[in-house]
This record gives sequence, structure tokens and C-alpha cells, in this order.
Amino acid sequence: MNFNPDLLRKVELHTHLDCGLSYHFVKKFIPDITRKSFCEKYIAAEKCHDLGDFLNKIIPSLDLLQKRDVIADAVEDLFIQLKSDNVVYAEIRFAPLLHLRLGLNERDIVEIVLEAMKNYSIKYGIAAGLILCTLRNFSEDQSLRTAYLVNEYSNYGVVALDLAADEARYPLSAHLNAFRMVLENGGNIIAHAGEAKGAESVRETINKLNISRIGHGVRSIEDRDVIELLIERNIHLEVCPTCNIICDIYDICDIYDIYENHPVNFLKEVGVNIGINTDARTVANITLCEEYLRINRYFGWQYSDFIETNLNALHASFSSNELKSRLEKEIMRLS
Repeated sequence: MNFNPDLLRKVELHTHLDCGLSYHFVKKFIPDITRKSFCEKYIAAEKCHDLGDFLNKIIPSLDLLQKRDVIADAVEDLFIQLKSDNVVYAEIRFAPLLHLRLGLNERDIVEIVLEAMKNYSIKYGIAAGLILCTLRNFSEDQSLRTAYLVNEYSNYGVVALDLAADEARYPLSAHLNAFRMVLENGGNIIAHAGEAKGAESVRETINKLNISRIGHGVRSIEDRDVIELLIERNIHLEVCPTCNIICDIYDICDIYDIYENHPVNFLKEVGVNIGINTDARTVANITLCEEYLRINRYFGWQYSDFIETNLNALHASFSSNELKSRLEKEIMRLS
């Protein structure tokens, strides 16, 4: 029987709003843009020099996402893509402080996204939570401002604080107080790690931030003790294979620089808690269904394997127990 990823109801915990603008969305606001120009400006090369090179492709999207109507429409654009992938629950993330150039303040930004998420969640039948990102290159004050937003809107759809961007160039030190503040308020915290740096970054992030989930974390394979730490603490890895390959995060370990050698299968087989995600749909030019097809092609995963990883993601999500119980039944049966 041919594998058809459309049949699987999916959970996606790692998708960035500002990395997922479709061509049709961008053309609505830049009518003279061509498909060729869109690809050149918004989509990364098949192999970037490093994570920083990849992140530069987000700049045109950020230039657009500075107005109320554009931001709200971008949320619908993402929901349309999630619906096409048969996603039933998503946690969408973005950094509010990157959208302040044209006069909106950070609370405006969060409220615009939350209202749009609420509306389009109903319209498209997809439950969702919002994760607010601080960035490695942000100052302590900027991280604290983001943490305050997480605390302020924790009862309105914001489910966690995340630390994103280039871990190789910026340390954790400026962000410790922000993460501590959210934890002390009873909130959830997650972080990107083990992407642009190796296993030692994963260990440091776990020990210093006390997180329950890691974005990527795939370079944990460089240290068996870190793998054991992930298993012991049941820390969920939000794995995004295509993005990892494009970012060329394995520059010191070239065996993993092609898809068929990506460690996603190894991580699953040794018992690490993982889920499958797109991360940056447009920049990486990937959908969740396409990601599933690649994993099926290269590693032979079948429906039961993806049901397992979707249940992992659901249980690691910041949704309510009631919603988890309902969605678990949906995920366990094919469409």
C-alpha cells in the first residue's frame, strides 16, 4: 500500500509565523512580485553556509509583517497551510519585538495574533497555542519584555516562552532572568538548542533553563550522555529534518549532511521523545506532508511510526488535558 501522509492527523509544535509566508500571501501585498523573485528573496538555497545565512532569508518577511492587517492575514495564511497538511493542533511561534517598526507596540502585536488565531482556529478547525520567542541576540531587557508578555497573556492563548536564533554566536546569559520569571509565574519555557552548536549546548540549555522541550536538539547525537539525559527527563525534541539539512548544521560531522543520514531515525530508535515539524515552511520550502514523505522514503516509517510521534508531540504540547484526550482519539485513526 502506498504511503499517503494526507491520511494522518498531525500535531506541529515548531513552526515560525515569520518563516512561513506563502507566495500567494506575499503577492497580495507586493502585486508585482514574480514567482522567481519570491523564490530568490524568501526561500533559502538548498545548502546554506550556516544558520545565520538561513536566517537572513527571514528579513523580507519581517519587512512585510509590520502592519495590523498584514500580520492578521499572515496568521490565516499559515492556518491555510496547516489545514492542507491535516494538522489538528499547532503551536505557532514568533518574536513580537521584531514587529515594532511602524508604530505598533508589543502588546498590540500579541493581541493581533491572538485574535487572528482564535478566529482562524474556529474557521479551519485547528486548535492552536501561541509561543513568544526571545532571540539569542536580544539584550536582557528585550528578553524580560518578552517574558512579561508571556506572563500577561498566559490566560489568553500564549502558552510558552521560547529562545530562538543563533546559539553559536550568542550565549544564554542574557536570558536566564527572563526564563526564571516565566517559570516562577507557573508558565512554560522551551528553547532552540543543538542546532547551530553541538551536544554541549543541549546539556547547558537543559541544566540552566530547566526546559521541557527543545527545538531541534539533533546534535545531541554527538554525546551519548546527553542522549541519556534527554531520555531520563523525557525531554521532547521538536525535530525539523529538512531545515537541519538546508542550514548545514552538521558542518563538523559531514556524514549527516544529506537527508538519508539525518539522525531523526536514530533518535526515535534509541527512545528519545521526538515529533516531526517544518520549522520554517517557506524558507525551507517544505510542508509537513512533504517532510513525512521524505522520512517514509529514506527511513521506511509507516503510519504507526507517525502516529507515535504525533502522540509524542501532543502529550508534550501545552494544550489542556481535555483537548489532549479528544485529539488523541483523532490522531490514532486515519482519515
